[in-house]
Amino acid sequence: MDEVMAHGGLLVAEMLKRQGVEIVFTLSAGHLASVYDGCVRRDITVMDFRHEQSAAHAAEGWAKVTRRPGVALLTAGPGVTDGITGIANAYMASSPMIVIGGAAPISQWDKGALQELPHLDLLRPITKWARSVSQTQRLAEYTAMAFREAVADKPGPVFLECPMDVLNSIIPTSEAILPPAGERPSRPQGDQTRIERAVTILKRAERPVIFGGTTLWWDAAADSLRTLAERLQAPVFLNGSGRGCLPPDHQLFFSRARRTALAGADVLLLVGTKLDFRLNFGQPPLIPENTKIIWLDTEGKDIGVNRPADVGIHGDVGAIMRQIERGLRQTANHHAWLEAVREAENKGREAEELLMSSDSTPIHPMRLCRELRDVLDQDAYMVGDGGDIVSYGGRVLHPSEPGHWLDAGPMGTLGAGPGFAIAAKLAHPEKQVALLLGDGSFGLNGMEFETMVRHKLPIVGVIGNDGQWATIKHPQKAMLGHSTGSDLAPGIRYDRMVEAFGGYGELVERPEQIRPALERAFASGKPACVNVITDPDIVYNRMTQVAV
Repeated sequence: MDEVMAHGGLLVAEMLKRQGVEIVFTLSAGHLASVYDGCVRRDITVMDFRHEQSAAHAAEGWAKVTRRPGVALLTAGPGVTDGITGIANAYMASSPMIVIGGAAPISQWDKGALQELPHLDLLRPITKWARSVSQTQRLAEYTAMAFREAVADKPGPVFLECPMDVLNSIIPTSEAILPPAGERPSRPQGDQTRIERAVTILKRAERPVIFGGTTLWWDAAADSLRTLAERLQAPVFLNGSGRGCLPPDHQLFFSRARRTALAGADVLLLVGTKLDFRLNFGQPPLIPENTKIIWLDTEGKDIGVNRPADVGIHGDVGAIMRQIERGLRQTANHHAWLEAVREAENKGREAEELLMSSDSTPIHPMRLCRELRDVLDQDAYMVGDGGDIVSYGGRVLHPSEPGHWLDAGPMGTLGAGPGFAIAAKLAHPEKQVALLLGDGSFGLNGMEFETMVRHKLPIVGVIGNDGQWATIKHPQKAMLGHSTGSDLAPGIRYDRMVEAFGGYGELVERPEQIRPALERAFASGKPACVNVITDPDIVYNRMTQVAV
């Protein structure tokens, strides 16, 4: 540092800069004023939101589109508690994120200070690591620790509490501990004995299936996945942030034949995904008892949850897949199996094509999703924030590149979308960013469209507006014969709300209006809301407990 003297906020910002941080996400916070000052002095953009939940979601979204930890700055007390949902979402999704929380001055602890709260007790269950800094000279040191902890082994959020008096104190920079930014540690390759066992099973397989998830993205393993799939000649299915790691026009990419493939597989190769509710917890009838499972993931503790693995290998999943591919040596011939899965895939797509071409009014959500798909550039970023509408979107919107699909993940958090979309647009301003929302989810953080307007971020929001919490209402009616608390006012003009902020808004009530409205929204150069009235009587048919 060039400065002879520095306050604690500048020391934090100095370490953020050394770690390569370009932007921090926040809602204006008195406890953290010195950190803002440090960020300004270190040319770090301070991006402010209307709610701390969205700031936290944006920090996770930044990680999701850059593979670098996002940074959220949350003021003490309600600022931290407002951000907890976003932190918990990142924890469940294993997204690296640094949360710096303000706190009451240490000199006032246990005296009833403004917004005094035991933050660490709240945050420890939903973070990898949580600490409080009591000495100004150690602020930069602890900031460096936070980055190291966030990306070590399986990534995730960390929390660093910085009391106000520790941040505001001015000390000689010679007294500050300012470690250099370290290199991110590499993850190990797979155990060779287990690699050989996996290779043996795969060589004997007649009906292999590969199912990949979020770890594919974090380990930059898309190329390794494609190479292994082509060597094994196995159908590939993807979920979470694994979507896009094999482009939808690849001959081994499948999405609609999941039930057929999983039920018929003799070997299932799981790569960086979980046997959770999305895959019926690994149980029959979706995955038969006699299916052999080879499971690759970052940490051994995530392998074998809900169902034992025949071979479990932890480490860098990209490196492990390369080891397996080299062990296979020859390209397999599973032509008959692939044809059987392809037949099921084609049947599923043909059935969906009818829905995507529906001219019914109110609009079928599949028609809406198809029109959105057709207007998007190949390298667009797609953000899903909702229940049924995002389930439909997941069936139609298939990213062509890794990291271009963002959803809340296993936490299923509504309201994450605006923060994710803002982060994607800030990281990639030259790309289209489309935010697909339900009308229910819009209600949680729809005020962030004002944030988009204020910061001139031309994100296009597309609302599937059916006037209800459909994911709740339809199952309630099926189970109980009635629904409770699941209706919203029909036809609310969310587009006019966005117009009032200074954005572009348009109401769509007929299917032939969808594409022109979307094209006008993208051409407007403004944050936009295309408010599409969809059919409330359409019931999403779920294979398990969730679709995406």
